[in-house]
Amino acid sequence: MKTKQESTPIFPSDPRKTYGLMELVKGTSPMVDKGPEETVMSWPNLLILEVLAGLGTTVILLFWSLAIHAPLRDLANPDVTENPAKAPWYFMNLQEMLLHMHPALAGVIVPVIVIIALMVIPYVDRNEDDVGVWFASKKGRTIALWSAVYTTVWIPGLILFDELIRVRSLVPGPEIYPGWVIPLAVIAGLMALLYVMIRRWRPSRRETFVGLFTAFAVSYLLLTISGTFFRGHGMHLVWPWDLPPGALPF
Repeated sequence: MKTKQESTPIFPSDPRKTYGLMELVKGTSPMVDKGPEETVMSWPNLLILEVLAGLGTTVILLFWSLAIHAPLRDLANPDVTENPAKAPWYFMNLQEMLLHMHPALAGVIVPVIVIIALMVIPYVDRNEDDVGVWFASKKGRTIALWSAVYTTVWIPGLILFDELIRVRSLVPGPEIYPGWVIPLAVIAGLMALLYVMIRRWRPSRRETFVGLFTAFAVSYLLLTISGTFFRGHGMHLVWPWDLPPGALPF
């Protein structure tokens, strides 16, 4: 007769486990130094290279700072507002969007939606077949190129349209229409149109995400370039060589 303690297995089966203890042996495993081809251990091979890269970058920046003076400007005057007053370059994409929609939509809602969407991608696309492959496949590269061209055409076109036509002055009524309804309709419409165009390649889920992410990355880049190099006095569009002194935020 078995006691309760004896009948309880030491390693109970669990369908959620993806591994199991087969046996315990003395000595090294026969799989030591027989990992996948063209791979190395993270320690010490990878970590030493990363430390050397970090130290090398620090040394280069140190000597660079000694040789070249930082482009410091005059002390800030709290009584005089700069024209144009620009954010740091990494926020210029948000400042550019502020010119075309309500501040709450451009500065809070759209960035939060984008961040949440980027966080959700790994939970929606769980396929491990193309992990580490740029653009997932040949079809993915084609989709990414098409998405980049699509975005490169639309973003500058919309910026020029709003600069020349001034949608806010054309649409009478409360701010909700030019500041909220129209921008949201344009964003949703362009994303839906891009998705429909991508579907003609019959892409996988990952290839679809590649196309959408490419559109986001190109939009981020184009908005940054527009706000940094093409916005002069009053944040109006000018050529880069016509920018007033101090218009570049770096």
